[in-house]
Amino acid sequence: MIKAILTDIEGTTSSISFVKDILFPYAEKNLPAFIRTNRQKNSVRKELNEVAKISNIPSHNVEALITKLIEWIKADKKTTPLKSLQGMIWKKGYKNADYKAHIYNDAIQKLVEWREKNIKIFVYSSGSIQAQKLFFQYSLYGDARSLFNDYFDTTIGVKKNQDSYKKISQAIGISSGKILFLSDIESELNAAKNVGYDTCWVIRPDDSEVDIETIQSDHQVVSSFHDIKI
Repeated sequence: MIKAILTDIEGTTSSISFVKDILFPYAEKNLPAFIRTNRQKNSVRKELNEVAKISNIPSHNVEALITKLIEWIKADKKTTPLKSLQGMIWKKGYKNADYKAHIYNDAIQKLVEWREKNIKIFVYSSGSIQAQKLFFQYSLYGDARSLFNDYFDTTIGVKKNQDSYKKISQAIGISSGKILFLSDIESELNAAKNVGYDTCWVIRPDDSEVDIETIQSDHQVVSSFHDIKI
């Protein structure tokens, strides 16, 4: 019996286009000024030091670090310090009502239904935990954070690594066989399935080039949360 649902965000609960066409450009446009203005703050300096370490750029060379971060944004790098800095920048955009996070209608309906059935719901995304919380706080449906028990990001491990799913299972205190993982990325689902998770491949027609009608998979395959069987 499934006791917990672990869900991805981008391409699963929410449209990829919102992230690619709104959030990423917003972060890219605002990052240089944000870094120059806030680089002495402890939270920002900590992430810049990580960027410097990863990229072998001197930590005092702020302009070079900014250039590297912009490169990472354009390449959609899943680098933890980048995701943390993006979350800080997006916070301003959400609070200023520059945008609201997109959530599919079927996703919000099923998340509410599962919550009412006392199924625990967790988020696992490459975006920072801070960014995840902001996303659901400032959504098209208002503040949806009460739907979720906890959040996980790449600080627990990369999403294509089996050990990440073992760690999440241990962290939430629920055995792998009682967790359903939802994602639009097959390699992530494979990693979760290999450690005993139940899995569901969410293929959104407006976000994916995969033909759901012809696909053969070891995972449950759906185009809507309404079709998910638990």
